[in-house]
Amino acid sequence: MGGHRHALTVVLVSALLVILSSCTPPKPDVTLDLLDGDWQDVPGVRAAEGALQVTPTARRIVEQSGEGGQPNPPLNLAGTHLVVGGDFSLSATFAHVTADASWALYDRPPVIADEFRVEPAGLRLTLQGNDLRIAVFDGTQKKDVSQPKPVHEEHVTVKDPGAPLTVRRSGDSLAVSSGTGTLSTMPLGKVFSSGELWLGFSSESGDFDITTLTAVAPGNTGLRTSGAAVADLQPSKDGLQALAARTRPDFLMGAAVALGPLTGDADYAREFVGNFGALTPENAMKPQFLSPQQGVYTFEEADAILTIARSKGIAVHGHTIAFTEAMPRWMQDLPAGSEAERRASGAALLDYIATVVGHFKGRLASLDVVNEPFDVDQGTSMQQNIWYRVFGSGYPAVVSKAVYAADPDVKQYINENGADVPGRRQDALLKLILDTNAQGGHIYGAGLQAHVYDLGTDAITADGLSRTLKHFGDAGLRVRISENDVTDDHGTEAQAEQYAAVVSTCLRSRSCISYTTWGVDDRYDWWIDDGGTLQQGHDHLFNNGKPTPAYDAVKRALGG
Repeated sequence: MGGHRHALTVVLVSALLVILSSCTPPKPDVTLDLLDGDWQDVPGVRAAEGALQVTPTARRIVEQSGEGGQPNPPLNLAGTHLVVGGDFSLSATFAHVTADASWALYDRPPVIADEFRVEPAGLRLTLQGNDLRIAVFDGTQKKDVSQPKPVHEEHVTVKDPGAPLTVRRSGDSLAVSSGTGTLSTMPLGKVFSSGELWLGFSSESGDFDITTLTAVAPGNTGLRTSGAAVADLQPSKDGLQALAARTRPDFLMGAAVALGPLTGDADYAREFVGNFGALTPENAMKPQFLSPQQGVYTFEEADAILTIARSKGIAVHGHTIAFTEAMPRWMQDLPAGSEAERRASGAALLDYIATVVGHFKGRLASLDVVNEPFDVDQGTSMQQNIWYRVFGSGYPAVVSKAVYAADPDVKQYINENGADVPGRRQDALLKLILDTNAQGGHIYGAGLQAHVYDLGTDAITADGLSRTLKHFGDAGLRVRISENDVTDDHGTEAQAEQYAAVVSTCLRSRSCISYTTWGVDDRYDWWIDDGGTLQQGHDHLFNNGKPTPAYDAVKRALGG
């Protein structure tokens, strides 16, 4: 009987545990006060006592022609973003709104190119008076990527603009509320599917404060704040930079980077930090990104990239000061008709140089002081941009001397495409550099972009590149291979061979002191074709988080 009583006791205890476990209350909701987060690297947003203060930046992305102006409102890319595995609500209270107040909530950072921005899936709320515009994007790209169209858009009336605005995901639905009243409910669709939430605040023409900003989610969703994907990564002992250093300890292997994927994409961050010892900000230091309005500077995102570089021991090449295709509208429109206008416009341009170079002083190893001075048709005539119209054909010397005055230690380059093979354009670039220095400039070397968009017309041979490097070296100049990328239109084997030829030739030449590839992962290699359709390229050393045959070829070229 004792054995039966023991078995009965075990059954009863087990049953009691099951009953008790079914009665265990759910985990309490998690509430986060996001005003306490990191907002220091967001253009136009400043943390104040108990609030965030938002001012307009007028950030735009101009096209190559200088036309257009797609809005480029900021997100908090380098600071706090959220991770959540299910339902959530986010609430914000706006105060002292002088014009409009906009709140963006996306499930990943946008892809930002020098001529367009690819809008991710997410939601944008814009409050103006009692009118609230609700715009939902699902991340799919329509015909004109520079004019993103929401999949859902409506205007609703807010009774009290000072009441908290709340965005709530619940199951398969998405709701927007003001105070206790629901303003709109819609299907969730493809919005917020990544498990991450990226926030941004902006205004087109006024100021406002954010006095409350909270996130709430059930305890089982794992709601938490997260920092940059790059934060805990370290260079790899068998990465490209480590391999190059075994042959030439002072030689730099670099890549052009963007802040969004560097902080928001673990694959991209791992690929970059593991392999490269130098970086070029792809767009963040171009004039249109640094100074969207005359006298207004948005250094935050460039500063965030430089902070990451410093934390990893990575050198930074600045890009760029004078560049025809990347100027904000105010700079393009400076008058240059009369002598008085040229003096005033010249003062504005020199003030821009002093402010920008002074801001980055001591943090840049080198800098493109002039980028792509020659015409876009592979000729040898100079583009008659605002720098040319104000200062004349000798403007590179003016720019160089102004940069030197602000930072005498940064090594200066003139960077150009189509000059990486012997010919008239290369001769013109060499002459321009020598003439610039003869006029008092301080150009240290040439940046040879080495874009290979078509292997039939743009291919770079080892012999031709060797002669090129000797050509510049004999003139007392150094060379950076500054923007190398290679199409795979002829197959990945041909692509790999071209990459290896450029890297190995550069490494063998004492005139060539660094190599930079123009991008990291094909996941962010996008361009717009002649028909206006967004296309994905496959030109880089990594593709969707994995090394390509070109990466393996470069590794072998470096002795790995």
